[in-house]
Amino acid sequence: MDKIEKLSLTKEIIEKLKKENINNIDELWTLKRRDLKNKGFSNDEINNIIISLQLIGLDLNRKKY
Repeated sequence: MDKIEKLSLTKEIIEKLKKENINNIDELWTLKRRDLKNKGFSNDEINNIIISLQLIGLDLNRKKY
């Protein structure tokens, strides 16, 4: 279980994730875009999260590359 700080995300996005009790990558990549939208993340923030996950071979909704 790697911490979300391992992802190349802005400090603001990481703080927002932690505020939603999402502290590691395993908790993050199980979510869907809609889940993040419901938690108040903007489309740009969600896209940044998706790109950061893809760089380590993961995607939202538990998809691996």
